[in-house]
Amino acid sequence: MIGRLKGILVHKQPPWLVVDVHGVGYELEAPMSTFYDLPELGREVALFTHYAQKEDSVSLYGFLREGERRLFRDVQKVTGIGAKIALAVLSGVSVDEFARMVHAGDVTALTRIPGIGKKTAERMVVELRDRAADLAGVGATLNMPGAPADPQSEAVIALQQLGYKPAEASRMAAAAVAAGDDAATIIRKALKSALR
Repeated sequence: MIGRLKGILVHKQPPWLVVDVHGVGYELEAPMSTFYDLPELGREVALFTHYAQKEDSVSLYGFLREGERRLFRDVQKVTGIGAKIALAVLSGVSVDEFARMVHAGDVTALTRIPGIGKKTAERMVVELRDRAADLAGVGATLNMPGAPADPQSEAVIALQQLGYKPAEASRMAAAAVAAGDDAATIIRKALKSALR
């Protein structure tokens, strides 16, 4: 398996590029985030690669940054998502922005990425939320840019992590919140109301 490829860029036409490595041309598929920063044709380029083999095909994907390759791999771990949608994610948003959207449970923003419907966005939030901090390369999830600052928003995210749908979690938190409540109190009151 190839992990990094270094050679001369000889062709680039999204989503395909060709890198010449000592006379052998490697054709790779890459997201637009990589294309934006590629050097001119004839210049040296180093790419992180992902090799995928299926029953009837072999594919090689290229990324300028390790974080992009990591996100590409992680997104494909979500049920029902393959390489095409993973490339669309990287072509539509930065790694940090994607991590922020997943952490915040922003299904609406995720559905603005081509190829991502509401159900897929919801699966991404549920299946990737625990790894959102790692995707963005930050140390702690709570310190992520865009993390909720108010107790009600924190309670909504916690309720979603417990398995409630985003709209339902928002409704529960709004019904439970009172002036001066911290997130834990809102969550406790919302869960008590749900059991009645």
